[in-house]
Amino acid sequence: MALAHRVDTGKKIRLSDISPDDTGGLKRADAAKDTTQLNNQLTNLQEMLYAAGESSVLIVLQGLDTAGKDGTITHVMGAFNPIGCRVESFKTPTPTELAHDFLWRVHLAAPARGMIAIFNRSHYEDVLITRVHKLAPKEVWEKRFERINQFEALLTENGTTVLKFFLYISKDEQRARLEAREADREKAWKLSSSDWPEHELYDQYVQVYEDALSRCSTQYAPWYVVPANHKWFRNLAVARTIAEALEGRRKEWREAVEARGAIQLAARKAARGS
Repeated sequence: MALAHRVDTGKKIRLSDISPDDTGGLKRADAAKDTTQLNNQLTNLQEMLYAAGESSVLIVLQGLDTAGKDGTITHVMGAFNPIGCRVESFKTPTPTELAHDFLWRVHLAAPARGMIAIFNRSHYEDVLITRVHKLAPKEVWEKRFERINQFEALLTENGTTVLKFFLYISKDEQRARLEAREADREKAWKLSSSDWPEHELYDQYVQVYEDALSRCSTQYAPWYVVPANHKWFRNLAVARTIAEALEGRRKEWREAVEARGAIQLAARKAARGS
């Protein structure tokens, strides 16, 4: 059973049709066991990907403040070996980055063959926060949707599996999490002066997210909406979606690993016989 909502290509999504509180009828205790099993599966799949060395994986995490991007990386992507995985976070562009096109710094961070890259926020900020805060005129950001689709098509044509997750929390849940951070001295460092003003823009962010998800969910790089009010369900939904997507490439990776192994064994035999 699919727990994350895949956005249909070419169709307009209404986030109001999805409940951020959804748990798929599951209980937390059962979900914890399933998540552990899926994490073990992800560890094995990453090993196959790395050993095959012929393709890569890009995981994009987007969500409003407090949606749980860091928590998802810890509890799901923590299953990946750091040797073959890295996390990229795109902050305010530097002068050098601003001197190039908006995808320049993103392409530099795309995963190499055998690797997994996790984008904690991504190139989509250029069609999200840019619109909400009017940082660029419509004639600029409007063209970026097509450019993003072309960029992701290029990645997939070169063997990258692209999986994009929107962690969807309600406005009330966001407020509760911000208040919890304020009350917890060990988490207060996560707060910034912009958090509450950004919270007031929640409805505007939902609108621009609906546009981005609808226009940039493709067959080759789909968007998934993950109900994220319950952190345990969020983790399970993301882990299952990634595992199911990568499992479809296991046979391809195994064959590549066996082929590489055969070449190495032949080389060793030849070296011993010389």
